[in-house]
Amino acid sequence: MNAHVFTSDVAFTPTVKAIQARKGSREAYARAEERGSWQADITPDLAAFIEAQTSVFLSTANGEGQPYIQHRGGPAGFLKVLDERTIGFTDFSGNRQFITQGNLDDNPRAFLFLIDYAHRQRIKIWGSARVVEQDAELMAKLMPEGYKARPEQIILFTVSAWDSNCPQHIPQRFEAADVAAALAERDKRIERLEHEIAQLRSASSATLKE
Repeated sequence: MNAHVFTSDVAFTPTVKAIQARKGSREAYARAEERGSWQADITPDLAAFIEAQTSVFLSTANGEGQPYIQHRGGPAGFLKVLDERTIGFTDFSGNRQFITQGNLDDNPRAFLFLIDYAHRQRIKIWGSARVVEQDAELMAKLMPEGYKARPEQIILFTVSAWDSNCPQHIPQRFEAADVAAALAERDKRIERLEHEIAQLRSASSATLKE
């Protein structure tokens, strides 16, 4: 049974709320809680944002509460929304420390942090996660097609709450592939314009000679 009154209580513990009250922000957040500003279900807009990402940070903590953050990446679409509460992705083979898996065995609570630097957007997602091993059908569903990485296992993340942050202080950065594509298109345009200029000069020169 969920003991939280508001979805945001997953983060706004009594201690957090006491600090908010002491520092003057509790009233504003209380109004936001009443409006249901935080959601638990994955909306279509959030699903589109999630599946467009090529990078994610997954936070876990062991049984003693020691936190750990692991980066995971892949082509756009490697994060898949399976239903309104579930995100799944292939856990590719890495350095084989298995810290995240060990933490989840001790403590299933987890956190996803997604940031889109180009559009200066970030999403925070609270929930729980579990590792799934030796499920060929699910692996085939989640493994990005044509991606040259060795799948180790699967991570399924169940959403409890999510919130978006304002863009303040997020530096605007762009993916190298996107920049390369934009520069290639610019170069093609320059080439077309130079060709048109050469044609106009040729036509103008021919007119002057008549």
